[in-house]
Amino acid sequence: MRASDVMTLGAASIRSTAPIEEAARLMVGCRISGLPVVDENGTLVGMVTERDLLRPRDGASSQDRPQWLEFLLGSKGWDERAGSGQLLSVGDVMTSDVIVASEDTSIVEIADMMERRGVKRIPVVKDGKVKGIVSRADLLRGLARQAEEMPSASVEDRELRQRVIRALSQEAQTGWRSMNVAVRGGSVVLRGALTDKDVAARLISAARGVAGVKQVEDRLIVIGSSSART
Repeated sequence: MRASDVMTLGAASIRSTAPIEEAARLMVGCRISGLPVVDENGTLVGMVTERDLLRPRDGASSQDRPQWLEFLLGSKGWDERAGSGQLLSVGDVMTSDVIVASEDTSIVEIADMMERRGVKRIPVVKDGKVKGIVSRADLLRGLARQAEEMPSASVEDRELRQRVIRALSQEAQTGWRSMNVAVRGGSVVLRGALTDKDVAARLISAARGVAGVKQVEDRLIVIGSSSART
């Protein structure tokens, strides 16, 4: 089983020039702990995680509360600092030494990289561009499927997954930040973060219309919503 079989498609990413406020908002909205950082051409240049945002800046004591946390707690001084240009950018706090995988990297190798480097998510890159991301949750789901499924069923589900992915890509090019497609025995589970509830409905409909799909379980989250859609 390869990265392309389990990865979350179109991983939410952020520009290195964006303020850390935006990174905090995106992590909270998408319910994730890390983001690939890209330049103006969409090329991967780093990763920013909760750990990066929480790390005290140079010259600050370990007891100083990070600015982004003050924002999430409703600090009244945030707007004043933003207006004066005092906020840090993502590029100021990101990790530049990023471990990456290709679409053909095996999930066993990815698991080993996560263990050795102590990371929770690994970007999947092609020609310098982020095609998706593999998180620990994605990896565990993939390993569970690999352990439970018979070889013939696994091949059928893999082919069906690719058909579903093509249908989703054709249906909506915008309105979603990330998407994970899992298939088992003809049943499809969609997980992801979207910015438009109408796009979510169209994606669910598109998945149901793919030949061979028996049912679709909707676990999509519309950013700004307090819970997953049902």
